[in-house]
Amino acid sequence: MGQPPAVAARGDGRDPVGLVDPADPVHPAGLVDPAGTVDTAVPVDPVIETRGLVKRYRGTLAVDGLDLRVPRGSVFGFLGPNGSGKTTTIRMLMGLITPTAGTARVLDRPMPRAARTVLPKVGALIEGPALYGFLSGRDNLLRYDAADPTADPRTRRARVGSALDRVGLTAAAGKKAKAYSLGMKQRLGLAAALLQPRELLVLDEPTNGLDPQGMREIRALIRELAADGSTVFLSSHLLDEIEQVCSHVAVMARGRLITQGTVAELAAGARGRLAVTTPDPAEAVRVLAAHGVVDLVTAEQRAAGGHQVTGELPADPPDLAELNAALVAAGVRVRAFGVERASLEDAFVALTGEGFDVAG
Repeated sequence: MGQPPAVAARGDGRDPVGLVDPADPVHPAGLVDPAGTVDTAVPVDPVIETRGLVKRYRGTLAVDGLDLRVPRGSVFGFLGPNGSGKTTTIRMLMGLITPTAGTARVLDRPMPRAARTVLPKVGALIEGPALYGFLSGRDNLLRYDAADPTADPRTRRARVGSALDRVGLTAAAGKKAKAYSLGMKQRLGLAAALLQPRELLVLDEPTNGLDPQGMREIRALIRELAADGSTVFLSSHLLDEIEQVCSHVAVMARGRLITQGTVAELAAGARGRLAVTTPDPAEAVRVLAAHGVVDLVTAEQRAAGGHQVTGELPADPPDLAELNAALVAAGVRVRAFGVERASLEDAFVALTGEGFDVAG
C-alpha cells in the first residue's frame, strides 16, 4: 500500500497504522513552556500540540521533550539548523514514525492513532516529494489524487490543473518528472499538497532548490493559502524566509525547543546592533570600545562614502546621545548613527549563543 495521499514524503512508503481512540482525553488549556511557566495567552484551539515529545534512535536523542503549540490560522515557522530535530518532529506529527515518548495531537486528534482521520485534512511536503519519474507531472498528480479515498474523481482533472497553475507548472505539466529540476520537483510536491482544500499544510523546506524568483512566488503562495484559512506549518533553516512569511515561530537546537512565540516578540527580545557610518572607522572603533561596545565589525560602504561600524551595546548601555557626542569630540566624522532593528538572526544568536548554519 502506498503512503497516505495527502503526505508527500521520501523514504517511508508505509501507511501509518491506527484508528481514532474515542477515549483519548483532550489536553487541558495552558501549555508549560521551556521555562516552566504556563502560557495562557496562546489560543486554546491549537492545530498542533505536543507534550514531552521524544524520539530516540539507538541511543541518539533526536527530539528531547518537545512542548509545541501551533495556533489555528497562523503561518508557523519551525526554525533551526539542519540536524536540530525539525524533520524528525514533522515525521512524528504526520504519523510516519512513532514517538519514543510523549504525545502529539494534530487537528485535536492523537497521532499516529488517528492518522486515517487526520491526514485527509492535511497537505504535506516532507523531505521532497516521492515521484514516479517515468510519469509526467500531471500524471503524478492524477495518481496522487486517485489514491485519496476522499477525492471526487469527477473534478480530478480540474483540480490537478488548478494545482499545477498555482505552483507555476502548467507549461511543464506534460514533461516527465525525471526531467524536472530540483526546484520543479519541489513545486510539484507542493501542488500535490494543494489538490484539495486543507485545514493544515505542513511544508518541510518548501523553497529548497528554487531560484530567487521561485522562492518569492512560493512565499506569496504561502501567504495566499493562509489568507484562505489554512494553517501553515513551515520548517526552514532560512532565517529570512521565516521572517518574511511567518506570524509565529519556534526555535529548535540540538533536539530541544529553545523558545516559541510571535516573530515580533522574538525579534523584540534581542537587542539591535549599534551602527555608525563614518570615513574614520579606526577612530570610531577605538571610541566605541572605550564606551563598552563589543563585537565591533567594520564594513566598507562606497555608496555612503565611508565605512559602517557596527557593534553590540553592553547590557547597561551608555546614553546614545552621549555616545554620539563622544565620537564627534574625538574627531570622528559621523554621517549616520543609530541602533538597527533586531532581526530574527539576532534573536537566534542571543538565544543559542551560536551562529546559524545556513549552508546546511
